[in-house]
Amino acid sequence: MSQEDFNFFKEFPNIEIRYEKRLHAKYFANEENAILTSMNLYGYSQDNNIEFGILTKKKGLIGGDNIDDQAWKYFERVIIQSELLFKKKPQYKSTMFGLKEKYEDSSIEIDKFSDFFSNKDGFNSNIKKRTSFRTEKKKPVIEYFGYCIRTGKKIAFNPDRPRSDEAYESWAKYKKEDYPEKFRHFSGEKSNGETSFAKPILRKNWKKAQEIRNKSKK
Repeated sequence: MSQEDFNFFKEFPNIEIRYEKRLHAKYFANEENAILTSMNLYGYSQDNNIEFGILTKKKGLIGGDNIDDQAWKYFERVIIQSELLFKKKPQYKSTMFGLKEKYEDSSIEIDKFSDFFSNKDGFNSNIKKRTSFRTEKKKPVIEYFGYCIRTGKKIAFNPDRPRSDEAYESWAKYKKEDYPEKFRHFSGEKSNGETSFAKPILRKNWKKAQEIRNKSKK
């Protein structure tokens, strides 16, 4: 999508725009229905491709897991672990002695689009260098790795996503951002409860982690 496309969405009064470079699935949902589909969100897919999708409907308060519930739980995890690029939040004014709220305006709380479009490859960097080669140009590609703060498993370095998928499943039941964890995201060493989702990197490692992350963006 172009920057002009994003500018259109930025006009919405209540919106978050997030980035996950590995995401290829398409999932469109509101409070009642959802579509899992191969179709991209632009006209070319509709006019030129053979696309396929499944429409699901949310069950009521009574009922077990279904396709809709499972899909939402999965994509909720993808959303939480993605990079937040833009956030615009509506502002309300209380009326009728607090019984109602009237929309007044919206304020932009986060806007990283300038950094994103100037350096897309710098997002979602890893830690711990490993060199590989692209076959077409034979240029070295530097990758970085970190560690899951709950299991110590080697994962992509990203302070916003310091857990493995398996560890995230257990944490997501309660979502306590300050819950003490066992390992350091930067080095994989035991943290003795000093790390958490909110603080995956210890103060003494933060400067070095930032330096490595900045290098990966170049």
